Amino acid sequence: MAGKRTPRARACPCGSPAYAQCCGPLHDGKPAENPQALMRSRFSAFALDLSDYVLATWHPDTRPETLESDPGLRWVRLEVLESTGGTLFDAEGTVTFRAHFRDDGTPGVLDEKSRFVRHHARWVYHGPM
Repeated sequence: MAGKRTPRARACPCGSPAYAQCCGPLHDGKPAENPQALMRSRFSAFALDLSDYVLATWHPDTRPETLESDPGLRWVRLEVLESTGGTLFDAEGTVTFRAHFRDDGTPGVLDEKSRFVRHHARWVYHGPM
């Protein structure tokens, strides 16, 4: 999915050394292998302003109709604190994370434990727990 800021040859916004080997393929349509991979790709999508990807990876029962970009908001760092479930045999998984951002230059942190479920054989974000 095309975006405003796609860093093919740079570090991934999720913290991995290479976007092209990390979140890039997921943003291009490859399914996430587990909830943590999906969480990382969603964080990167927020950082790169790929709202179509964020919406496409959100469960239809909990997904908003649209996402509005906020030009003053910049997602700068992701910390994955814990991940449960999400194996080949699981239908659900969770990811506890801390997402650091800057809102018009003011630093902030979003702490969340997210629930992920399989929907049509793909991992999707269901919502916070």
